[in-house]
Amino acid sequence: MQLYWRIIIAVAVALVLSFAATPAVKWFAHRVGAIDDPKDARRVHNSPIPRLGGLAIFIGFILSVLFMAEIDVQVRGVLIGAVIIVVLGVFDDIFTLRAYIKLLVQIVAALVAVYHEVVIEIFSNPFAIGDAVGSEFVFLGVLSIPITVIWIVGITNSVNLIDGLDGLAVGVSTISAIVMLIIALMVSYPNVAVIMAALAGACIGFLPHNFNPAKIFMGDTGALLLGYLLATVSIIGLFKFYAVVSIAAPLLILAVPLFDTTFAFIRRLLRGQNPMSSDRGHFHHRLIDRGFSQKQAVAVLYGVSGLLGLVAIVITTSEQLREITLFITVVLAAAAVLFFIIRGLRNKK
Repeated sequence: MQLYWRIIIAVAVALVLSFAATPAVKWFAHRVGAIDDPKDARRVHNSPIPRLGGLAIFIGFILSVLFMAEIDVQVRGVLIGAVIIVVLGVFDDIFTLRAYIKLLVQIVAALVAVYHEVVIEIFSNPFAIGDAVGSEFVFLGVLSIPITVIWIVGITNSVNLIDGLDGLAVGVSTISAIVMLIIALMVSYPNVAVIMAALAGACIGFLPHNFNPAKIFMGDTGALLLGYLLATVSIIGLFKFYAVVSIAAPLLILAVPLFDTTFAFIRRLLRGQNPMSSDRGHFHHRLIDRGFSQKQAVAVLYGVSGLLGLVAIVITTSEQLREITLFITVVLAAAAVLFFIIRGLRNKK
């Protein structure tokens, strides 16, 4: 079967299954008491909403991948880890687990992927100067496993942290999956393209139920699953092609959740808070506090995610454009970090 037909079918199967499974998952969430009550200021909804919607995304994704993708060693590791993450998310959505338990299970899931050869070993150095010998690549050596685990766990949680508005996290994840699909096609990794097509389709199938006003949330089941899949597949689909794609590409694709998480940690440390604590300082909260509606705030972050994804595609296609774009991106990112740190210090006063 031709690749493009495999991609189209993977999207269609995942989309239909995810969309069709959501009402059943909603019923199940009510039966087991997986309901999100607006009990603190971080919530922006006014009435109880069922969660566990991530189960529908998982059903659409896993069946599409099993049907359309090639299940090699790495993909098997990703799927086994995804099952672990989904089980964790279901228990958390129903019983609200302690943070350290969730972290330990996420590390186990990451190690399962590592055991199945999903490891960041080498990548191109975006800061290489000239043609200096040995400067074009970064070899991680003994650091490859801990850095891989940190990457997977970090991305997994960063997607969870931006899941604060109707349709936000699943929409940003859809954009990230589509960008990875395009890059996978450009660097000739068809299996990753099919997997990302299945993920995008599963997310799109869930979106009509999750747009504002949401009928169901995907909960930690969905947010942790999406983060885990984007993190692990980025390793086998982006970092592995170190001669073509620099580390800048996956960082740009996942910049919205990554930057929000990084700023959250900095902000909390500056205020003397536990960096793992919750607050109302995420990007989406700030947009809402400045008068944006939920739909407008989500549209803004969709636009930012899409623009950065486009930049990731550009730097993949041209080495000269890569250097220029990387320089501009680093300058803008540094300026943004400095701006938010200064604002955080002023608010502390």
